[in-house]
Amino acid sequence: HNGYCSTMKLLTFIEKTGNKLPDPATLFVVGTLTIFILSAMIANLGWSVIDPKGNAIVAFDLTSSDGIWWLLSTMVKNFISFPPLGIVLVGMLGIGLAEKTGFLPALLHFSITHVHARLLTPATMFLGIISSIALDTGYVVLIPIAAALYIAAGRSPLTGIAVSFAGVSAGFSANLFITALDPLLAGFTQAGAQIIDADYQVAVTGNWWFMIVSTIILTFVGWFVTERFIEPAIEGVADQNLDDNYSALNNAEKRALLYSVSSVFILLITLFFAITLTNAPLYGEGKRFDRWIEATVPLLFILFFVPGLIYGALAGTVKNDRDVANMLGEVMARLGPYIVLAFFAAQFIAAFNQSGLGQMLAIAGGQFLRQLMVQDALLLSCFVLMVVVINLVIGSSSAKYAFFAPVFVPMLMQIGISPELTQAAYRVGDSVSNVITPMNPYMIIIIIEVRKYVRGSGLGTVVAMMLPYTIAFLIVWLILLVVWINTGLPLGPGGGLFYKF
Repeated sequence: HNGYCSTMKLLTFIEKTGNKLPDPATLFVVGTLTIFILSAMIANLGWSVIDPKGNAIVAFDLTSSDGIWWLLSTMVKNFISFPPLGIVLVGMLGIGLAEKTGFLPALLHFSITHVHARLLTPATMFLGIISSIALDTGYVVLIPIAAALYIAAGRSPLTGIAVSFAGVSAGFSANLFITALDPLLAGFTQAGAQIIDADYQVAVTGNWWFMIVSTIILTFVGWFVTERFIEPAIEGVADQNLDDNYSALNNAEKRALLYSVSSVFILLITLFFAITLTNAPLYGEGKRFDRWIEATVPLLFILFFVPGLIYGALAGTVKNDRDVANMLGEVMARLGPYIVLAFFAAQFIAAFNQSGLGQMLAIAGGQFLRQLMVQDALLLSCFVLMVVVINLVIGSSSAKYAFFAPVFVPMLMQIGISPELTQAAYRVGDSVSNVITPMNPYMIIIIIEVRKYVRGSGLGTVVAMMLPYTIAFLIVWLILLVVWINTGLPLGPGGGLFYKF
């Protein structure tokens, strides 16, 4: 009882603290103003650091006449050349259309409703993890259906909610496929890396292999936690009220799904030949990566846009070109808050870079870390734990990483840790605590689902149910990260573990 009260007090404190924080866009405005003030102070004090090549790095006073001119003359350029902006918008057009036409929800619905009862838990966990490719469809479609399926199987609906929520949210960063999160984080990572190395490019596929293995391992971990801890604890708690709002797909939808999935296989076969045949468009090496890696985002757009369009046309959700244009407009409208965030984040990162403070902090911080003689695995584990804690207060993955990347990516590069490895560590910490933080924007959906079956339940009920997943995922994912570092294997195509400076 005392432990439960303490947990609720902590959650209440976290919720109140998080609610008092300004909007992320405002935080970037404040951050940019802080950079201006600090640049003036450090430049006037004459402080400097020596880089590994023996050059003195000094601060540029952004409050000077030249500094103000720099901001005004580059503000538009800072925005339009911001790495995460274009790649996210292009990728999301394809994924968004596939969601709007109903292709991704139908695929998820079909998959979860055609699973053998004995494999219901691992299948639900697996589908929850890979559902991040379908934006928030996992929350809206998978979680309610999972509750209904568990009732049909004679099991508690709370188990279905817990399993699916753990997969969708705690396993959010993992996937078998490249999702919209990959180009988003890669863009921020690249912007941070270029503070130290202006020519550094981060591949969208840089964490792919690590996330594929993470998906498989987390599926089994979630299965074990559910069978060993969750289901025995909540058995018989819920009222068996089946919500029948989720009917099976009709014949037109099944036919549309068949043809749209077939188109995915045709596109993948075409892509294979485009990569492997001599003189094909994607054959050979690009500037730093293989051509197909450099074209990942456009390929992602095509792989979702085409089947989404086919499904919409056959299922009747798309009747003409105006419907497609309207859907794409809705996708862009939903990205409005991100575009606003990107504008102010772009100014923050550009000011951080132009002032010289980014280089100074990275070099000084890297030298300090080098003197500590701390192993990479321990250092990254501490970084992961810090992200876990911050995620309890700031739920937005992009907002947190926009602050973290310019500081930690170049700093860790100074001791030989690659930007891609820092990004992978961030993804671990950013995922595991999603299921217990009040700042998760989808938490209210979960509470409503739980209340369907348990009267008077609330945030405490959900957190108590989900905490074992957070602990287990954090421990196992950290172990996987440490083991991966020791193997020396790349994290994905174009994603090495170490940086040579």
